[in-house]
Amino acid sequence: MRLAERVHGGYVTTRRVRVLAHHLAALVPQGARVLDVGCGDGLLDRELLSRRPDLSIEGIDVLVRSDAHIQVIGFDGRAIPFGDRSFDAVLFVDVLHHTDDPFAVLSEGTRVAKRTVVVKDHNLDGVLAGPALRFMDRMGNARHGVALPYNYWTKARWTEAFARLGLTVAAYRGRLGLYPSPVSWVFERSLHFAARLERFGNGKG
Repeated sequence: MRLAERVHGGYVTTRRVRVLAHHLAALVPQGARVLDVGCGDGLLDRELLSRRPDLSIEGIDVLVRSDAHIQVIGFDGRAIPFGDRSFDAVLFVDVLHHTDDPFAVLSEGTRVAKRTVVVKDHNLDGVLAGPALRFMDRMGNARHGVALPYNYWTKARWTEAFARLGLTVAAYRGRLGLYPSPVSWVFERSLHFAARLERFGNGKG
């Protein structure tokens, strides 16, 4: 397991950060003040800022790391410590499935966002989706002490949650290309998505 974690922490994580930053750069609105919920070490945010210097990004996380690449404050994992519509955009990158109540945290993000919520997460759809997602989570997060409740949703459940919160899907990206072949045959498929959601239903794809 340690060898697998080293491989994941090196090659896989480096590729993931680069590819995700590419997708997020196309989804976050111009000139936005952004809150990254569950930002971790902020490495992804640093990469995003290198592509989108027009943005400003702040982070919150349950575990505040001393080596974070952006400004990070702690929070309890549920209530976001900012007022209504404090940020132009709120990011949730592979964080909602780590919470006990994804809908409650997504609702908080919607409250804090003026207009845009960007979600990158997983779809619990397809053959052996659950085991594949749990394996990825263990490889990427267990060594960092991140909670692993494996709280994955199907695409239908995501769609329902977005509708309940009054969020319209303005842009949706599947098959993000996070993994090289042949690893992608198991861990890519339709398991990953990134979506830009608009509070007012007037975003462009």
